[in-house]
Amino acid sequence: MLRHSRHAAALLIAARLTSPGKALAEGPSCEQGLASYYGADLDSRSTASGETFDMHGMTAAHRTLPFGTKVKVTNVANGRSVTVTVNDRGPFAAGRIIDVSKKAANKLGMVNAGVANVKISYKRKKK
Repeated sequence: MLRHSRHAAALLIAARLTSPGKALAEGPSCEQGLASYYGADLDSRSTASGETFDMHGMTAAHRTLPFGTKVKVTNVANGRSVTVTVNDRGPFAAGRIIDVSKKAANKLGMVNAGVANVKISYKRKKK
C-alpha cells in the first residue's frame, strides 16, 4: 500500500509540473529541444512585441513566454550558453522550441548547422 501511495504522489507531482496551465507560479522552468536562428531575411522588421528585430541583438522568439522574459539558452553539444530576451513569437517549424537571433546563434556555435539541441531555462513570473 505504501508503494502505491508513493507512486500516486509521484504521478501527481509530475502531472502538476508538466500539465499546460498548471505550471508553478514562480521558480525556474526548463525545456529541451531544437533551436534555430533567424537573421538577415527578417532584420529591421517588426516583431510580435512591436520592437524592430535586430539580428545583432540578443533576442529570441518563443511561442508562449511573455515578452521581456530573460531566457538562458545552452547548446547541449558544446556547453555554450547565452542569455536572450523574448521579443517575438515562434518558432513555427515543428519540433523547435526557440528561435534565437544570429548573434546569439554565433555565440552558441550553431550558425553552420542552422539548428542545435538546446536546453532553455527561465524564471516564471508571479501571477
